[in-house]
Amino acid sequence: MRSRHHQHDVLIIGSGAAGLTLALSLAEKAQVAVLSKGALNEGSTWFAQGGIAAVLDDNDTTEAHVADTLNAGAGLCHEDSVRFTVERGKAAIQWLIDQGVSFTKLQDGSSSDYHLTQEGGHTHRRIIHSADATGKAVHSTLIDRVNANANLDVFEHHIAVDLITQPDTSTGKVRCSGAYVYNRQQDCVDVFQAKAVILATGGASKVYLYSSNPDSASGDGIAMAWRAGCRIANMEFNQFHPTCLYHPKAGSFLVTEALRGEGAHLKLPNGERFMDRFDSRGELAPRDIVARAIDHEMKRLGSDCLYLDISHKPADFISEHFPTVKARCLDFGIDITRQAIPVVPAAHYTCGGVVVNNYGQTDLDQLYAIGETSFTGLHGANRMASNSLLECIVYAQSAAEHIRANLDAIPSPSPAKPWDSTRVTNSDEDVVISHNWDELRRFMWDYVGIVRTRKRLERATHRIKLLQKEIQEYYSNYQVGNDLIELRNLAMVAELIIRSAMQRRESRGLHYSLDYPDTSSVARDTILVPTNFAGQEIFVRS
Repeated sequence: MRSRHHQHDVLIIGSGAAGLTLALSLAEKAQVAVLSKGALNEGSTWFAQGGIAAVLDDNDTTEAHVADTLNAGAGLCHEDSVRFTVERGKAAIQWLIDQGVSFTKLQDGSSSDYHLTQEGGHTHRRIIHSADATGKAVHSTLIDRVNANANLDVFEHHIAVDLITQPDTSTGKVRCSGAYVYNRQQDCVDVFQAKAVILATGGASKVYLYSSNPDSASGDGIAMAWRAGCRIANMEFNQFHPTCLYHPKAGSFLVTEALRGEGAHLKLPNGERFMDRFDSRGELAPRDIVARAIDHEMKRLGSDCLYLDISHKPADFISEHFPTVKARCLDFGIDITRQAIPVVPAAHYTCGGVVVNNYGQTDLDQLYAIGETSFTGLHGANRMASNSLLECIVYAQSAAEHIRANLDAIPSPSPAKPWDSTRVTNSDEDVVISHNWDELRRFMWDYVGIVRTRKRLERATHRIKLLQKEIQEYYSNYQVGNDLIELRNLAMVAELIIRSAMQRRESRGLHYSLDYPDTSSVARDTILVPTNFAGQEIFVRS
């Protein structure tokens, strides 16, 4: 089928909390296109359970939230970014409430006060939530608002292949003017162009064999931005969620951090608790510490999993606060009101990403990045629980402010050339894609996982070079499809993770090396600069 050309004021690539918040914030000002890889309700936001961190209680303070975040980030958070986010937290929550998000309220007869929970790394109860399905509550509300807005054009089952760049005669710089987008329903590559382009494609946790994320978390925005000339930072810090359900048929079901916040105990197979041996905060230690402790005990004992037990709490309390976890576990014959939950760590969140400023601007003119795709400096070496959804809302609104203020002055881009598929053929060897996909995720898990060594990283470096050569040869000769696009991006992100890990010769936060177990006295970001660096230099950190 012949490809089509779409023209909008703003192109948003990604349809999670960040992308849809931005779309709604721009709807009155611009004609906006929103691309979704699958259906709108697919993606990491929908599956987020715990909640959103914000200072909402009179006993809590901005300073306390900032301090907790800085502490969890192991010296690498950028304090200005942390303050920027935390100070806008209450307004972000109010915006969500105004959109219609139904957060859980206190059961004391009050009609206005919301129930707040506490999670690892937080010193106060500041997690506002909707039972244990906050992501679904937020995402479904935003989806309803987007679908009802005539200025927002939603394109489901569209996956971006690469960004379009062209010279801007008004500035003399290279600008981003759109993207080539694979239409999965029509099996063709369309051209989408806009004055401003925003990457809101989420993280890259599917680069690992075990992940809490849906299959769509393939690092598309990070890979595309790198190929277009943008700097990438701190990709070695991949957060592994300590507690994902361990069951052969469970897929990637995450057992929310809020269970530990409400008193659940981590136990060995013999029923013994162990977290106090690793951290005085026990089960409420930050995720990197808990994940390493579980990994250590599993390897020490040769155990396939450990256990998370909340059965000592009243059954009614468990059913009220954790209906999603209870129902999902019951699907596999586990009654969490009476039994412990088998759990393992799994790749969960990408703390690094595309370097941006507080407006979400990247190094490339008219290209923005928000949400998990971006590197704002908020998370440092370890994301604190429930700061991520807050970051999505805050930076989406900030980017919207900047785009609204400048959109009228941005010239429309010149028409881009259509996608050229005349020199490729249909593949009869898709087994190559599935084999490479499996190999990539397995060696990343084995060599670049929770605990790293120099030798493991060297092995990973060797493997990724060979794999990328095979993938590029395949990409150059055959028609693109969803699996090939994602594999190409995953391989690119894997290289960035490995390169970043090789450069960090210390242990800090989520990066733990047996060869360099100590933490350096000087905290530095790992910033990778592409050979085709766009050169805008709008964001420089030491």
